[in-house]
Amino acid sequence: MTHILGSASESQMFRSYVTNDNVVELCLTLGLCSEGITQLNSLMTPRKGVKKGESLFNQGERLESLYAIRSGFFKTTMTTKEGKEQVSGFQMMGEMLGMDAISTEHHTSSAIALVDSVVYGVDFSQLQQLGREFPALQRNFMKLMSDEIVHSRTVLLMMGTMNSDERLAAFLLNLSGRFALRGYSPISFILRMRREDIASYLGLRMETICRAVTRLREMSLANLSGRDVEIVNLLGLKDHVAGFSRQRV
Repeated sequence: MTHILGSASESQMFRSYVTNDNVVELCLTLGLCSEGITQLNSLMTPRKGVKKGESLFNQGERLESLYAIRSGFFKTTMTTKEGKEQVSGFQMMGEMLGMDAISTEHHTSSAIALVDSVVYGVDFSQLQQLGREFPALQRNFMKLMSDEIVHSRTVLLMMGTMNSDERLAAFLLNLSGRFALRGYSPISFILRMRREDIASYLGLRMETICRAVTRLREMSLANLSGRDVEIVNLLGLKDHVAGFSRQRV
């Protein structure tokens, strides 16, 4: 679940479900009574470690569980019939994986750990049953799926109308906001993905990404050195993307 321009709902992405050793914020519990939260907690599987480079699930596999990321970072990819890999998103701690499989009951993408990561699973069929017992849970789940649709449309808008500088700026702003929600610096962070992955996700060539990096630096908006990101002018970067909206809406 990766929103390019961000959304208010990300601040509600996770509300507490209690495990043996931690509290993870999960939006499915919003407005849910204590009995419902207890039953939801009981569906959570023991935490699972996923090593860097390993797949949590693969394209074409049958849906069994949805996953909450306890720690780490993932990318989701889709492989065409010709064998070309396309990055479809990046997910970090406090976000969910696996919702791509809900419509067909088979995953349309693969989820690959970019760093050593830890996830918790929840059995999807049991989650559906619990949703029938607790309407608040069902409403929250429908909202999650709605957010996925909004995200997909936003990506299509970006691909069709933003230039390369605007795409990269929007991507950095999205990460900035998501890090800030988790208590990390919104202006200084490390990219867990390769630039080749970013280029694939943004629909750009590597040389185009390199030129966009140079232009953002020349505009004194952001510096990218290897995987280190420093946003020099956060408001200016936001204005750069907002300018896209004013020009094209």
